[in-house]
Amino acid sequence: MSFEAEQYVVVRNAEEQYSIWPGDRPVPQGWRTMDVRGSREECLTHIENVWTDMRPASLRAAGSAA
Repeated sequence: MSFEAEQYVVVRNAEEQYSIWPGDRPVPQGWRTMDVRGSREECLTHIENVWTDMRPASLRAAGSAA
């Protein structure tokens, strides 16, 4: 299967950090799938649109508490 034709899934961890993962592989521990699946480019475009603050969730929470 070519790199371009491979299907990916968008995953997110507890710190609300995003990544893509090959759709035919088990998701690593600590990550959960989002309801987005498609080409590498489609998944990366989705992440670009939703992940607007790159700071981990714990850092964002600490900043808003201060």
